[in-house]
Amino acid sequence: MQPLRSFLFAPGNHARRVEKALSLDADAMILDLEDAVATAEKRATRDAVIAALTRPRRALLYVRVNAVDTEFCYGDFAAIVRPGLDGVILPKVESAAGLATADWLLAQLEREQGLMPRAIDLVPIIETARGLNQIDAILAAGARVKRVAFGAGDFTLDVNMAWSRGEAELAYARAKIVTASRAAGIEAPFDTVWVDLADGEGLEASARTALGFGFQGKMCIHPNQIAVVNRVFTPSEMEIAFAERVVAAFARAEAEGSAAIQLDGKFIDYPILYRAQRVLEKVAAIRARERQ
Repeated sequence: MQPLRSFLFAPGNHARRVEKALSLDADAMILDLEDAVATAEKRATRDAVIAALTRPRRALLYVRVNAVDTEFCYGDFAAIVRPGLDGVILPKVESAAGLATADWLLAQLEREQGLMPRAIDLVPIIETARGLNQIDAILAAGARVKRVAFGAGDFTLDVNMAWSRGEAELAYARAKIVTASRAAGIEAPFDTVWVDLADGEGLEASARTALGFGFQGKMCIHPNQIAVVNRVFTPSEMEIAFAERVVAAFARAEAEGSAAIQLDGKFIDYPILYRAQRVLEKVAAIRARERQ
């Protein structure tokens, strides 16, 4: 189990930012070829991203390519698919056909590069009304996809929605993305970025809301956001202690032939046990990564 709490974006055409990003404690880095790069610089930026793939880093390394319906998408894939790439972030996915095309292209390039089949992760971003409406079909289109992401900036623009600090307007999209991910049998998704860099309290509130909806992590646009996001998506000491007590108490109860107990005045049955086991598995994965 790979802990994926924080995904940090870095513009692929800013060498200093890329170098710094590779040294940080995000669980994954995303070198951007899309929104953070001006149209005139997109092709030239590919070389900088390729160079970054060979550098030492602690985090997984992804690249956000341009959308499948742009003139840059094929060239992005052809340039970056090589050893050192952990995954591709595919923006503005709106159809099963678009995702299937990207999956097929990845498969051909993996073969050409001598990589293992499906070695490279493919993460579609749901960030339009059409993409949200088609999410079930999208997630049924490719077995390579293990997780998706939510992009609220483009989504709210597309549906003419005001993106407020409280984010209540994102509830439907968040719930649908999480539910569709579960129905498709893939991992929990990643939540959208928080764009107000001066509002740390807002970032934490947004992350906690996403955690409550069932997201496994959140995308970040500044290094200062990593610590907050990692903390929110890491079980607290209190949560860990309770999970350990639940697992131990339930083991004793099962040995005595019981499958339902009370602990601290709370009714504990199998769903509570499974949630506790999930907490401990997540903590073990996070601790293993921190020891690396």
